[in-house]
Amino acid sequence: MTTFTSAQVPTMTGRTVIVTGANSGIGRVAAGVLAARGARVVLAVRDLAKGRSAAAGMTGDVEVRRLDLADLASVREFAEGHTGPIDLLINNAGLMIPPLGRTADGFELQFGTNHLGHFALTNLLLPQIRGRVVTVASSAHRGGKIDFADLNWERRPYRAFPAYAQSKLANLLFTAELHRRLTEVGSPVLATAAHPGLAATNLLGHLDEDRSLWNRLQTTLVHRFAQSGDDGALPTLYAAVADVPGGSYAGPDGLFEGRGAPKLVGRSKAARDAAVARRLWTVSEELTGVSFPLAAQPTR
Repeated sequence: MTTFTSAQVPTMTGRTVIVTGANSGIGRVAAGVLAARGARVVLAVRDLAKGRSAAAGMTGDVEVRRLDLADLASVREFAEGHTGPIDLLINNAGLMIPPLGRTADGFELQFGTNHLGHFALTNLLLPQIRGRVVTVASSAHRGGKIDFADLNWERRPYRAFPAYAQSKLANLLFTAELHRRLTEVGSPVLATAAHPGLAATNLLGHLDEDRSLWNRLQTTLVHRFAQSGDDGALPTLYAAVADVPGGSYAGPDGLFEGRGAPKLVGRSKAARDAAVARRLWTVSEELTGVSFPLAAQPTR
């Protein structure tokens, strides 16, 4: 059993880190830890004021830049504006069970933000990345299904949790296919994933807004048994710096992976379907207009 803590994050001096959604929750915690260990950390956030407020509470070299993952034009602008090598990209930002919404490009809001936005961002930045890409998924992926006939919930009645589960399953399939492609071209970059377990962060805000009796009961139970944001960030940090193979998935070691110290965990059968992962990658390229940018390394 691992006893990994934030104190075990190695010195990051001279390294550049980008964390999406770093103005709050586990993204804020992870960014703060990495900055305190000497990294130059870019907080990629939709709300600059909230990003600056988060940065003010961190120690070290921290920069705030605007990134709206629900708008591919913003994703491209962010990527074009970043120069220099990137040692670590943490795809952390996400939405959880909001009402039906659409991104600027017309995608269902959770699929468009949680998966497609990060898919585009990663591939646009990949020529500059020299270390690791960590994508934050969720144990909710186990209830997910990739519905290629209606990825964006345009023909079927919208259901928030199945839409969330689909987006989180997409995160793991993306990580698996990214790992396969990086290996195929001989890249040293690693693709890993993590989930925080049940963490009490503002990602649960939509639960708090629903005042039905059943939802109030669920919210009470969630906040009663959830671990802190600090603990919820540990699997992300573990996936980012621990000696783990590409394609790894980290999560808490406790009951039902709800809380506890980080370790490598399993994933659903659907998340291990290589054919679906390849098909999703192809569809994601078509939807975003962004492709895998690396070519095979020449042999010597």
